Amino acid sequence: MASGFFAILDDIAALMDDVAVASKLATKKTAGILGDDLAVNAEKATGFLASRELPVLWAITKGSFLNKIIIIPILFLLQWIYEPAIRFILIIGGCYLAYEGMEKIFHFVFHRNDPKVLETTDTEVAPQVAEKSKIKAAITTDFILSIEIVIIALGTVLDQPLHVQIATVAIVAILATIGVYGIVALIVRMDDAGFKLIRKSKGNNFLKQIGRSLVQALPVVIKLLGIIGTVALLMVSGGIFAHYIEFFHHLFEQIPSVLKEMLLGIIVGTVIVGVVELIKKITKK
Repeated sequence: MASGFFAILDDIAALMDDVAVASKLATKKTAGILGDDLAVNAEKATGFLASRELPVLWAITKGSFLNKIIIIPILFLLQWIYEPAIRFILIIGGCYLAYEGMEKIFHFVFHRNDPKVLETTDTEVAPQVAEKSKIKAAITTDFILSIEIVIIALGTVLDQPLHVQIATVAIVAILATIGVYGIVALIVRMDDAGFKLIRKSKGNNFLKQIGRSLVQALPVVIKLLGIIGTVALLMVSGGIFAHYIEFFHHLFEQIPSVLKEMLLGIIVGTVIVGVVELIKKITKK
């Protein structure tokens, strides 16, 4: 009886060891997309009132966990039933990211000085509507990025048994969500940390200077995150096109891959923005 119990423990230990090794490799492979995920979601989670920053971030984090709970079983099922479907899902997601990135750029270039017209005059309702809209957009973008994270993680363990694949992908998904949104939480609360340091400095110029630097740095960081997040959207989408569409894979082979992916994101995003705007004009008429 005792020997059977210890045999089970030994099997569990061996499984955990396999999962740990596989998770480490999968985390390395997904590091690049996690960096892009961080830039995009940090930009999405900023721009709210200080009192709403953490509640909004928590809502997006819960949405991100739900995204991965939905994505993981679906991708395993698709891999078993019809693996090419994963490629099509990624391409559709890439089109959405490219559109979102270029739509931001076109809006900044052509419509940044347009007067903003609120659909409601209720000062209490309008901010809530805007907040919900931004949370929804953030969760939608996270859904696309999560698909790529899960697929990359799954691709590193395809030679492993199914239980190792499931455990590894689940661990990477959890670590990705906690890591990304934990860092985002630190970024959006930089100014609060700065104010606390200033209040507690009590004549200590070093602490006061650090506090002031944090407060002054936050607006700059938010602007940079907006730029980096937009670039990340285009690069992630371009990377999807370059890796999963044969024609684009062999296009512009003479230029560096980073520049190629950026160009592909810009080109496809511009085309989609043009089509969407044309449809809007036709439907208005």
